[in-house]
Parts: sequence; structure tokens; C-alpha cells
Amino acid sequence: MPRTSSRLAALDGLRFAAAAAVLLYHFVAVNHHAWGQRTGEAMPGVQQVAAFGSFGVQLFFVISGFVILLTAWGRDVRAFAASRAGRLLPAYWASVLLTLVLLVLVIPGRREVDVPQAVLNLTMVQRAFGVEDVEAVYWTLWSELRFYVLVGVLVAVGLTRGRVLAFVTLWPVLGAVATQTGSDLLATVLVAADAPLFAGGMVLFLLSREPRSPVLWLALGLNMALAAAHSGRIQAVRIENSTDLALGPATYWTAVVVCFSLVAAATLTPLARVPWAWLTTLGALTYPLYLVHSSWGRWVIESVHPYLPGWATLAVATAVCLGLALALHRLVERPLGPRLRRAVEHDLRRGARTTAGGAHPAPVLPAGSSVR
Repeated sequence: MPRTSSRLAALDGLRFAAAAAVLLYHFVAVNHHAWGQRTGEAMPGVQQVAAFGSFGVQLFFVISGFVILLTAWGRDVRAFAASRAGRLLPAYWASVLLTLVLLVLVIPGRREVDVPQAVLNLTMVQRAFGVEDVEAVYWTLWSELRFYVLVGVLVAVGLTRGRVLAFVTLWPVLGAVATQTGSDLLATVLVAADAPLFAGGMVLFLLSREPRSPVLWLALGLNMALAAAHSGRIQAVRIENSTDLALGPATYWTAVVVCFSLVAAATLTPLARVPWAWLTTLGALTYPLYLVHSSWGRWVIESVHPYLPGWATLAVATAVCLGLALALHRLVERPLGPRLRRAVEHDLRRGARTTAGGAHPAPVLPAGSSVR
């Protein structure tokens, strides 16, 4: 099964829509003090709709399952690890620094952040050490990282259709068993809560190559059911704890199925062939927007709302976050991401050759010779 480099513009647009939905959830659904009153009272009638933006996280994870398998196919472990480092780390490091600027310089004393916490947050694995995220949205990156490790193991073993099919079928089931039996360590390693979302996205990638495979459709149905029953229920609890809205099983099952259906529409239907470059442009802003919107957006709301009505305040906060995202993309991701990817891959390959050849130094690769 060859790896394709073609862009799926509709999927890029869907990624941005998921980020926008999460932004609205954090701005006008979650009960916080930025509005000077309960969020539901600041913009009446909006909270009940914006609360569903929380399921943008589930949508992200399904998209991630598709994209990561697409990225991994045809690459070895070193190229895969380098691609993930170049994609994630530069914007993440910049977002941590921006959040620290906000918390230490702009609104000092609002939330205490000590030096060890700040340093460990730069590693992106702070949760493994029980250290709090400096930005609440970083919890999803911990899920993504564990997913990448599992895919990396699969890449090391060798990506084939049969192995991927076995993986996407057994992995979510084992995660559910670990959760039910109280095996917390195993559930953490297997990303149990979100495994069926990632696995379902991987199945959709396979279906984009084999749309008539009944086995793949059965695997997709299994993962949708597991995701709705487990991840959907967890997300409904998060919504109930942070807003004034309680969701029943029928509602959160429907929300998760919609997430899968949207990704299927963007990858398995003629929408996969739309050539709209502007969707790809929006998609490029997704990751930095997700990273910076929460704390900075609420600070803008708190600062502006005394002088502007609700909708105008929301527009200003959104515009500021989009501006920060654009700056991160152009000033950080574009110049540093490819360089970091090349440097990491070069170093990993040099280390592998040195290990294989004893003490003999590895030759230096010419610029631009590494695999993308």
C-alpha cells in the first residue's frame, strides 16, 4: 500500500473546524470568571450550543488516527519520530513560553508556576511525572504522544495491512479491559480512554484505500461503538462539570458518531478531492491556535468585556488568538519545523550507523538528502 503525499484539503478544513469548536467551548461554554459573571448569563442561549464544541477533541483524535497512519506508512521509525518532533515541538515550545509570559509578566500572581513545573512542561511529558500542565489544553498532547509511541512500535515491527488491522481491533478492546479491571498503568500505556478514536481514524485510512472491505467496516463499527460508550461518556462528564449542561447517552453517542462521519465524509467521498487551497491554509493554523487560545483568549475577554458587548468581545478574543496562531505558524513552525525534523532524523541515522559499525564515524549527509 503506497504512501501518498497529496493533501486532503477537506480534512485540513475539518481540523480547523475542530479547533474553532474547542475555542468556542472554552470561551462561551465553560464557566469561568473572565466574563465577570457566569458564562451562560454573559451570552444567553449560546452555552447550550457551544458546549458541544468540546467534542472537537474527539474529532481531533479521529483525524489524528487517519493522519498519523498516513504519515507513518512507507517510513521507518527514525523518519517517523523525526517527522513528529518537527511537527509538534517548535510550536509547543513557543506556546509554553507565551503562556509563561502571560502568567508571570502580564497577570502575575493569578496562577503560580514554579521553575521545575515550567521546565518539565517544555518536555511535553510532564504528566508522566505528575506535574501540572501550564496550559489546560496540553492534556490532549499527552494522549497523542502515547499514541505516537504505540504507532512507532508498530512501524518498528513493520506496517502491513494485516498487522494494522489486528492492531486497530485488539488495541481498543485491551484498553477497555484494562479500564474495567482497574489496571491503571496498562490503561495509561494503552491510552484506553481515547484508543478507539485513534484506531477508528486508522481504519478510515485503510478504508480510503479499500472502501469495499467488509472487515474494515466491521472494525470501524467496533471502534465507533467503543468510542461512544467510553470516550463519549467521559467527555459528557467533562461538559457537565464545566458547564450548566448535562448530556444523556443518546446525545453523546450521536456526537461521537458525527465525529467519525465527518472524517469519513472528508476522506471517503468526493470531498477528499476538493482542491481548495484556502482550507489547507486554515488547517495550518489549527495546531498553534489550539495551543494558545485558552489562557490568552480568556485574558482578552477579561480585559475587553467591560468596554464591549459579548459578541464583540468574543470577536476580539478570537481575532487575537488567530493572530497569535498565525505568528507561531509563520515565525516558528515554518522555519524551525523542517530544520528540527532534518536534524533529528540525521542524528538518529548517524547514531544507528555508528552503533552498527562500532567506533567508525558516520559520514555526514548532504543537505536536503533526508527522507521527508
